[in-house]
Amino acid sequence: MNDKTYDIIKNIALFAAPITTLIASLCAVWNVPYCEQITASLAAIDTALGAIVIVAKTVYEKKKGG
Repeated sequence: MNDKTYDIIKNIALFAAPITTLIASLCAVWNVPYCEQITASLAAIDTALGAIVIVAKTVYEKKKGG
């Protein structure tokens, strides 16, 4: 994974957590259908992106150090 791809995924992951909280709040206030499913899906996606960032960082640091 190149630096640009890593940065994009990292920024999306960092941005997704507060957006998920915002969407959960707005869904509850506006009685949006499937609110729990929407926010759980967004949280799962953000978790997966976070894992990708951690793996990519680990691989990069191993290449850089060795």
